[in-house]
Amino acid sequence: MSIVLPKSLRFTCFHLWFPNLFDFKGGIQVYLQDLLLALEDKFPRLPLVIFDKLDKTKSRDKFESKELSFLFSGSLPSFLRSPHFALSIAIGSLIERPNLILCGHLNFAPIAFLIHRLTGVPYWIFVYGIDAWSVQDHWKQKALHSAEKIISISGYTSSRLIREQKLAPERISLLPVTFDASRFQIKPKPQHLLSRYGLTAEPIILTVARLDSMERYKGYDQILQALPEIRRQIPTIHYLIVGKGSDRPRIEQLIVQLNLQECVTLTGFVTDDELCDHYNMCDVFAMPSKAEGFGIVYLEALACGRPTLGGNQDGAIDALCHGELGALVNPDDVEEIAQTLIQILQGIYPNPLIYQPEALRKKVIDTFGFERFKQTLAELMQTSSVGSKL
Repeated sequence: MSIVLPKSLRFTCFHLWFPNLFDFKGGIQVYLQDLLLALEDKFPRLPLVIFDKLDKTKSRDKFESKELSFLFSGSLPSFLRSPHFALSIAIGSLIERPNLILCGHLNFAPIAFLIHRLTGVPYWIFVYGIDAWSVQDHWKQKALHSAEKIISISGYTSSRLIREQKLAPERISLLPVTFDASRFQIKPKPQHLLSRYGLTAEPIILTVARLDSMERYKGYDQILQALPEIRRQIPTIHYLIVGKGSDRPRIEQLIVQLNLQECVTLTGFVTDDELCDHYNMCDVFAMPSKAEGFGIVYLEALACGRPTLGGNQDGAIDALCHGELGALVNPDDVEEIAQTLIQILQGIYPNPLIYQPEALRKKVIDTFGFERFKQTLAELMQTSSVGSKL
């Protein structure tokens, strides 16, 4: 149900400061798109002004509400984007005096802090993962301590902020990642993909990740290192890695070094339309990461009813509900990764839920579906400084 704003608030607005939404599709961008869709749905008459640093123009038809205004800095030369964006959000805030500023990234928080000191306009900061871990910048620290709310996508990031920045637990609220469950269904293994990759009835391990040299923390190296042991007990095992990026040549070299050419396939880029089929092709989804803010891919795999493995040192803890929805392993322990994957594939892992596809799907939707996301956001708004006006 939408929340209708009283007339007293209909001529005010919220400002949303986002790094980007459209040209690049990463976890933060998807999360911020979901945030914007949820705000539109729950507060349809609330004007929202979106300051977008990197995009040149809007490229998603869903954001057509007359209550949305977009201001882009991405069409400028790269060296001018940051100053233009900073000047735009500062001047916009000083002139319009929004009811609330939503900082879509911690990098923007120092400006929000200064605006707050000058005008009293409250602000929230959204934090994800590595962006908010081990923060040393003085102004970011001051901004964190002065924010009305810090919205974290995971309990893991919240606990790190509490410990590292000495923040009171009540200062941080959770708004976990959501996903479009309608795009991910339980289906039989797709024969067209098995044929494409030259597979038949082999048990399949799947990882979906950007193969970037800066994102080796995803854990695909560890799975490759674990494969020789897995092959000793499950000789027909096959490992699929979906994704593209600058790290692919090094991965290919590692596959050769480990003599895994016959049991590993690098699929390259896969379109959104084929992603669900790739999840349904696997017998276990595995990404033993150690620096993931949350990991939407875990939710997608779970919605397809697939047993799922993640690391026990990052946001995967939240995505897998502390092990309730899947297996959590030490991402640096290749032997533990190997033995856990063997157990899952042999059907003897001591968590019966992972072998119940429909129950797994229902649980992940109930916990992380978009309806739950919208309701949590509405509850957060009600407890904010503008809550009494909503």
